[in-house]
Amino acid sequence: MKPFFSVLISLYNKERFIKSTIESVLAQSFQDFEIIVVNDGSTDGSETVVNSFSDQRIKYFKQENKGASAGRNAAISDASGQYFALLDADDLWQENYLETIHQLISSYPDHKVFSTAVTIETANGEMRSVYSIKNITDGEVYTVDYFESSYINTLLTSSSTVVHPSVFEKAGTYDTSIKSGQDTDLWIRIGIHYKIVFINLPLVTYRYGEESLSNKIRRAVDKPKFDSYTELEAVNPSMKKFIDLNRFSMAILSKLENDQKSFKRFEKAIDYKNLNKKQQFLLKQPVSVVRCFHFFKKRMQHLGIHLSAFK
Repeated sequence: MKPFFSVLISLYNKERFIKSTIESVLAQSFQDFEIIVVNDGSTDGSETVVNSFSDQRIKYFKQENKGASAGRNAAISDASGQYFALLDADDLWQENYLETIHQLISSYPDHKVFSTAVTIETANGEMRSVYSIKNITDGEVYTVDYFESSYINTLLTSSSTVVHPSVFEKAGTYDTSIKSGQDTDLWIRIGIHYKIVFINLPLVTYRYGEESLSNKIRRAVDKPKFDSYTELEAVNPSMKKFIDLNRFSMAILSKLENDQKSFKRFEKAIDYKNLNKKQQFLLKQPVSVVRCFHFFKKRMQHLGIHLSAFK
């Protein structure tokens, strides 16, 4: 009999984190699941940690290092559950995460994509992720457009998203040609086809790690280009705004790298009406000024003060 959930974990050099990540799954109040761990060529002791668990629901696979997208796609292909629950190898679930998602699935049987709020761990403590849902209230459930709800922070993350397997059949899986930001590209394709059932409860903890891909400045050329969505953007204003906000981030990253070619590429495609005054201001500044603002933002983060151009 199929497990209700397949928990999908792509693992690469997370020896310090993977034990507690798996333990957070095993501690769930809802226990009908399998755990698919795909080791994407780790060079540390990650394999030893996973093999220290004796739970028969953990299915471990190993492959040569092919990148995060390939690891996640392999986990998808190896899963047999009725619903697929994504989880990064260094994040944590509250013990009622799967139970809450199961309740949402029962209450919204016509929907395919489910998500919860996220707590973000930083070097100076934790903070709640903020979303662009009007009059949002703790504990409430919303059926929303992905793009409209994700102007500040994404409503879907690689540890707080549960989907029916048919979602990958329709929207596709992770694009292995994208080295960084593959999840954003996938969320766009999901957002095109599906509404999101979202509960505003922080049941997932995104953990901070200096070695994490998301905590390293990646080159703009490694990020999604969004070119394939141009026609759809023209008829979907909320999608256009969401992608323009991502283009803004890529343009700023390009400035920090002094990559004028990439900056012009991203900036040219932006409709400035989709940006707030802070974002418009930053795009017009020279490299030296943008770097000063970036340095100041980092210093404030170390003091526990989080500045953002998105709110």
